[in-house]
Amino acid sequence: MSVDGEAVRLRTEADEPGWEVDPDDEWGVAVIATVGRQLRLRREAVGMRVPEFGAAVGYGDDLVYKIEAGKRIPRQEYLDKADEVLGAGGLISATWEDVKKVRYPKKVRDLAAMEAKAVELQLYDPLNVHGLLQTPEYARGLLLMRRPAYTVDEVERFIAARVARKAVFERDPAPEVSFVLEEWTLRRPLGGKAALRRQLEHLLETGQLRNVELQVMPMDREEHAGLAGGIEVLKFEDGSAVGRSPAVANGRPVSEPKQLRILELRYGIIRAQALTPRESTAFIEQLLGET
Repeated sequence: MSVDGEAVRLRTEADEPGWEVDPDDEWGVAVIATVGRQLRLRREAVGMRVPEFGAAVGYGDDLVYKIEAGKRIPRQEYLDKADEVLGAGGLISATWEDVKKVRYPKKVRDLAAMEAKAVELQLYDPLNVHGLLQTPEYARGLLLMRRPAYTVDEVERFIAARVARKAVFERDPAPEVSFVLEEWTLRRPLGGKAALRRQLEHLLETGQLRNVELQVMPMDREEHAGLAGGIEVLKFEDGSAVGRSPAVANGRPVSEPKQLRILELRYGIIRAQALTPRESTAFIEQLLGET
Protein backbone atom coordinates (compact mmCIF):
# COMPACT_ATOMS: atom_id res chain seq x y z
CA MET A 1 0.00 0.00 0.00
CA SER A 2 1.30 3.50 -0.73
CA VAL A 3 0.20 7.06 -0.14
CA ASP A 4 1.59 9.78 -2.44
CA GLY A 5 4.25 7.35 -3.60
CA GLU A 6 5.41 6.46 -0.07
CA ALA A 7 5.07 2.94 1.24
CA VAL A 8 2.83 2.48 4.28
CA ARG A 9 3.49 -0.64 6.33
CA LEU A 10 0.35 -2.36 7.54
CA ARG A 11 0.10 -3.24 11.21
CA THR A 12 0.63 -6.92 11.96
CA GLU A 13 0.67 -9.07 15.10
CA ALA A 14 4.34 -8.22 15.63
CA ASP A 15 3.75 -4.48 16.04
CA GLU A 16 0.08 -4.32 17.03
CA PRO A 17 -0.36 -5.85 20.50
CA GLY A 18 -3.75 -7.46 20.89
CA TRP A 19 -5.66 -9.92 23.00
CA GLU A 20 -6.42 -13.48 22.12
CA VAL A 21 -9.78 -14.96 23.09
CA ASP A 22 -9.65 -17.37 26.02
CA PRO A 23 -11.19 -20.62 24.69
CA ASP A 24 -12.57 -21.41 28.17
CA ASP A 25 -14.52 -18.14 28.28
CA GLU A 26 -17.76 -19.26 26.63
CA TRP A 27 -19.47 -15.87 26.68
CA GLY A 28 -16.35 -14.11 25.42
CA VAL A 29 -15.89 -16.65 22.63
CA ALA A 30 -19.53 -16.24 21.55
CA VAL A 31 -19.40 -12.43 21.49
CA ILE A 32 -16.11 -12.16 19.61
CA ALA A 33 -17.14 -14.89 17.15
CA THR A 34 -20.40 -13.05 16.41
CA VAL A 35 -18.63 -9.72 15.88
CA GLY A 36 -16.04 -11.39 13.65
CA ARG A 37 -18.74 -13.04 11.58
CA GLN A 38 -20.57 -9.73 11.12
CA LEU A 39 -17.34 -8.08 9.97
CA ARG A 40 -16.71 -10.84 7.43
CA LEU A 41 -20.28 -10.82 6.09
CA ARG A 42 -20.26 -7.03 5.64
CA ARG A 43 -16.87 -7.12 3.95
CA GLU A 44 -18.04 -9.81 1.55
CA ALA A 45 -21.32 -7.96 0.94
CA VAL A 46 -19.46 -4.95 -0.48
CA GLY A 47 -17.19 -7.20 -2.53
CA MET A 48 -13.91 -6.50 -0.71
CA ARG A 49 -11.24 -9.17 -0.41
CA VAL A 50 -9.15 -9.42 2.75
CA PRO A 51 -5.99 -7.80 1.28
CA GLU A 52 -8.02 -4.85 -0.04
CA PHE A 53 -9.92 -4.41 3.22
CA GLY A 54 -6.77 -4.78 5.30
CA ALA A 55 -5.02 -2.10 3.28
CA ALA A 56 -8.01 0.21 3.71
CA VAL A 57 -8.09 -0.13 7.51
CA GLY A 58 -4.31 -0.27 7.89
CA TYR A 59 -4.00 -3.85 9.14
CA GLY A 60 -2.24 -6.90 7.75
CA ASP A 61 -4.10 -9.90 6.38
CA ASP A 62 -3.17 -12.07 9.38
CA LEU A 63 -4.92 -9.76 11.84
CA VAL A 64 -7.99 -9.38 9.66
CA TYR A 65 -8.35 -13.15 9.32
CA LYS A 66 -7.95 -13.67 13.08
CA ILE A 67 -10.52 -11.03 13.99
CA GLU A 68 -13.04 -12.34 11.46
CA ALA A 69 -12.49 -15.89 12.71
CA GLY A 70 -13.29 -14.78 16.28
CA LYS A 71 -9.78 -15.56 17.57
CA ARG A 72 -8.66 -12.01 18.26
CA ILE A 73 -10.43 -9.30 20.25
CA PRO A 74 -10.70 -6.20 18.00
CA ARG A 75 -9.78 -2.79 19.31
CA GLN A 76 -12.29 0.06 19.19
CA GLU A 77 -10.25 1.90 16.55
CA TYR A 78 -10.37 -1.18 14.31
CA LEU A 79 -14.16 -1.38 14.55
CA ASP A 80 -14.53 2.36 13.88
CA LYS A 81 -12.27 2.18 10.83
CA ALA A 82 -14.05 -0.93 9.53
CA ASP A 83 -17.40 0.83 9.96
CA GLU A 84 -16.14 3.74 7.88
CA VAL A 85 -14.57 1.60 5.15
CA LEU A 86 -17.61 -0.69 4.83
CA GLY A 87 -20.16 2.12 5.08
CA ALA A 88 -21.98 0.41 7.95
CA GLY A 89 -23.52 3.61 9.26
CA GLY A 90 -22.37 3.05 12.84
CA LEU A 91 -23.57 -0.55 13.16
CA ILE A 92 -20.06 -2.00 13.34
CA SER A 93 -18.83 0.71 15.68
CA ALA A 94 -21.78 -0.11 17.95
CA THR A 95 -20.48 -3.65 18.46
CA TRP A 96 -17.80 -2.15 20.70
CA GLU A 97 -20.43 -1.99 23.45
CA ASP A 98 -20.50 -5.81 23.40
CA VAL A 99 -16.78 -6.30 22.83
CA LYS A 100 -15.72 -4.13 25.76
CA LYS A 101 -17.76 -6.29 28.15
CA VAL A 102 -15.61 -9.33 27.37
CA ARG A 103 -12.23 -7.79 26.55
CA TYR A 104 -10.80 -8.69 29.97
CA PRO A 105 -10.24 -12.23 31.34
CA LYS A 106 -13.35 -13.85 32.80
CA LYS A 107 -12.00 -14.09 36.36
CA VAL A 108 -11.23 -10.36 36.29
CA ARG A 109 -14.71 -9.56 34.94
CA ASP A 110 -16.34 -11.67 37.66
CA LEU A 111 -14.33 -9.91 40.36
CA ALA A 112 -15.08 -6.47 38.92
CA ALA A 113 -18.80 -7.32 38.78
CA MET A 114 -18.82 -8.17 42.49
CA GLU A 115 -16.82 -5.05 43.37
CA ALA A 116 -19.31 -2.96 41.39
CA LYS A 117 -22.18 -4.22 43.58
CA ALA A 118 -20.45 -4.15 46.96
CA VAL A 119 -21.32 -1.46 49.51
CA GLU A 120 -18.28 -2.28 51.64
CA LEU A 121 -14.89 -3.79 50.77
CA GLN A 122 -12.30 -4.99 53.29
CA LEU A 123 -8.99 -5.75 51.56
CA TYR A 124 -5.60 -6.99 52.75
CA ASP A 125 -2.78 -8.15 50.46
CA PRO A 126 0.41 -9.21 52.29
CA LEU A 127 2.52 -9.52 49.13
CA ASN A 128 1.86 -6.44 46.99
CA VAL A 129 0.02 -3.15 46.86
CA HIS A 130 -3.60 -4.21 46.28
CA GLY A 131 -4.70 -4.27 42.63
CA LEU A 132 -7.33 -1.56 43.18
CA LEU A 133 -4.57 0.78 44.37
CA GLN A 134 -1.92 0.00 41.77
CA THR A 135 -0.77 2.58 39.25
CA PRO A 136 -0.23 1.26 35.69
CA GLU A 137 3.55 1.64 36.16
CA TYR A 138 3.56 -0.39 39.38
CA ALA A 139 1.27 -3.02 37.87
CA ARG A 140 3.57 -3.36 34.86
CA GLY A 141 6.64 -3.78 37.08
CA LEU A 142 4.80 -6.40 39.12
CA LEU A 143 3.50 -8.33 36.11
CA LEU A 144 6.93 -8.38 34.47
CA MET A 145 8.26 -10.22 37.54
CA ARG A 146 6.02 -13.21 36.89
CA ARG A 147 7.67 -16.53 35.98
CA PRO A 148 7.00 -18.13 33.62
CA ALA A 149 6.80 -14.73 32.00
CA TYR A 150 3.60 -13.27 30.61
CA THR A 151 3.60 -12.24 26.97
CA VAL A 152 3.57 -8.52 26.14
CA ASP A 153 -0.10 -8.84 25.17
CA GLU A 154 -0.98 -10.51 28.47
CA VAL A 155 0.80 -7.82 30.48
CA GLU A 156 -1.05 -5.04 28.68
CA ARG A 157 -4.36 -6.83 29.05
CA PHE A 158 -3.95 -7.32 32.79
CA ILE A 159 -2.88 -3.69 33.26
CA ALA A 160 -5.94 -2.45 31.37
CA ALA A 161 -8.16 -4.73 33.45
CA ARG A 162 -6.76 -3.41 36.72
CA VAL A 163 -7.22 0.17 35.61
CA ALA A 164 -10.83 -0.56 34.63
CA ARG A 165 -11.56 -2.02 38.09
CA LYS A 166 -10.80 1.38 39.62
CA ALA A 167 -14.26 2.48 38.52
CA VAL A 168 -15.31 1.24 41.97
CA PHE A 169 -13.96 4.53 43.38
CA GLU A 170 -16.14 6.56 41.00
CA ARG A 171 -19.47 5.01 41.92
CA ASP A 172 -22.28 7.10 43.37
CA PRO A 173 -23.07 6.27 46.09
CA ALA A 174 -19.50 5.23 46.75
CA PRO A 175 -18.77 2.03 48.69
CA GLU A 176 -16.81 2.07 51.93
CA VAL A 177 -13.35 0.66 51.20
CA SER A 178 -10.59 -0.18 53.66
CA PHE A 179 -7.10 -1.43 52.85
CA VAL A 180 -4.29 -2.75 55.00
CA LEU A 181 -0.88 -2.45 53.31
CA GLU A 182 2.37 -4.08 54.36
CA GLU A 183 5.28 -1.68 54.88
CA TRP A 184 7.66 -3.79 52.85
CA THR A 185 5.42 -3.56 49.77
CA LEU A 186 5.73 0.23 50.00
CA ARG A 187 9.53 0.07 50.08
CA ARG A 188 10.31 -2.38 47.27
CA PRO A 189 10.84 -0.36 44.04
CA LEU A 190 9.16 -2.69 41.57
CA GLY A 191 9.50 -1.10 38.15
CA GLY A 192 12.07 1.42 39.45
CA LYS A 193 12.17 4.22 41.99
CA ALA A 194 10.21 6.60 39.77
CA ALA A 195 7.36 4.07 39.57
CA LEU A 196 7.47 3.62 43.34
CA ARG A 197 7.29 7.39 43.92
CA ARG A 198 4.23 7.63 41.68
CA GLN A 199 2.69 4.67 43.51
CA LEU A 200 3.20 6.32 46.90
CA GLU A 201 1.78 9.59 45.59
CA HIS A 202 -1.25 7.70 44.27
CA LEU A 203 -1.79 6.09 47.68
CA LEU A 204 -1.80 9.50 49.33
CA GLU A 205 -4.29 10.80 46.74
CA THR A 206 -6.59 7.80 47.15
CA GLY A 207 -6.36 7.97 50.92
CA GLN A 208 -7.90 11.44 50.80
CA LEU A 209 -11.18 10.05 49.45
CA ARG A 210 -13.86 10.19 52.14
CA ASN A 211 -14.92 6.59 51.57
CA VAL A 212 -11.39 5.13 51.64
CA GLU A 213 -9.23 4.19 54.63
CA LEU A 214 -5.61 3.14 54.16
CA GLN A 215 -3.66 1.55 56.99
CA VAL A 216 -0.04 0.41 56.99
CA MET A 217 1.21 -2.63 58.88
CA PRO A 218 4.75 -1.75 60.04
CA MET A 219 7.49 -4.37 59.78
CA ASP A 220 8.43 -3.91 63.45
CA ARG A 221 5.13 -5.28 64.76
CA GLU A 222 5.70 -8.20 67.12
CA GLU A 223 2.15 -9.51 66.61
CA HIS A 224 0.50 -10.00 63.24
CA ALA A 225 -2.80 -11.80 62.52
CA GLY A 226 -2.30 -11.78 58.75
CA LEU A 227 0.50 -14.31 58.39
CA ALA A 228 -1.89 -16.91 56.93
CA GLY A 229 -2.45 -14.85 53.78
CA GLY A 230 -4.53 -12.12 52.20
CA ILE A 231 -8.16 -11.33 52.93
CA GLU A 232 -11.00 -9.99 50.80
CA VAL A 233 -14.49 -9.43 52.18
CA LEU A 234 -17.18 -7.82 50.02
CA LYS A 235 -20.53 -6.88 51.56
CA PHE A 236 -23.67 -6.16 49.58
CA GLU A 237 -26.78 -4.03 50.06
CA ASP A 238 -29.05 -7.01 50.75
CA GLY A 239 -26.91 -8.03 53.74
CA SER A 240 -25.10 -10.86 51.99
CA ALA A 241 -21.33 -11.06 51.70
CA VAL A 242 -18.56 -13.03 50.02
CA GLY A 243 -15.01 -13.50 51.23
CA ARG A 244 -11.78 -15.09 50.15
CA SER A 245 -8.49 -16.02 51.81
CA PRO A 246 -5.87 -18.74 51.32
CA ALA A 247 -6.46 -19.70 54.97
CA VAL A 248 -10.16 -20.48 54.42
CA ALA A 249 -11.55 -23.07 51.97
CA ASN A 250 -8.23 -23.15 50.10
CA GLY A 251 -8.79 -19.67 48.75
CA ARG A 252 -12.18 -20.34 47.18
CA PRO A 253 -14.88 -17.65 47.57
CA VAL A 254 -17.06 -18.33 50.62
CA SER A 255 -20.41 -16.94 51.75
CA GLU A 256 -21.22 -19.13 54.76
CA PRO A 257 -21.66 -17.01 57.94
CA LYS A 258 -19.17 -19.09 59.98
CA GLN A 259 -16.37 -18.72 57.45
CA LEU A 260 -17.13 -15.03 56.90
CA ARG A 261 -16.91 -14.43 60.66
CA ILE A 262 -13.44 -15.97 60.67
CA LEU A 263 -12.31 -13.65 57.88
CA GLU A 264 -13.84 -10.56 59.46
CA LEU A 265 -12.32 -11.44 62.84
CA ARG A 266 -8.86 -11.78 61.32
CA TYR A 267 -9.29 -8.59 59.30
CA GLY A 268 -10.44 -6.66 62.37
CA ILE A 269 -7.40 -7.79 64.36
CA ILE A 270 -5.06 -6.89 61.48
CA ARG A 271 -6.55 -3.39 61.32
CA ALA A 272 -6.15 -2.99 65.08
CA GLN A 273 -2.50 -4.02 64.85
CA ALA A 274 -1.75 -1.66 61.95
CA LEU A 275 -1.14 2.08 62.08
CA THR A 276 -4.24 4.27 62.16
CA PRO A 277 -5.25 5.94 58.87
CA ARG A 278 -3.75 9.27 60.01
CA GLU A 279 -0.52 7.61 61.16
CA SER A 280 -0.42 5.66 57.89
CA THR A 281 -0.69 8.84 55.83
CA ALA A 282 2.24 10.35 57.73
CA PHE A 283 4.20 7.12 57.28
CA ILE A 284 3.61 7.05 53.50
CA GLU A 285 4.62 10.71 53.28
CA GLN A 286 7.83 9.84 55.11
CA LEU A 287 8.54 6.96 52.70
CA LEU A 288 7.89 9.26 49.75
CA GLY A 289 10.43 11.73 51.11
CA GLU A 290 13.00 8.93 51.40
CA THR A 291 12.40 7.56 47.90
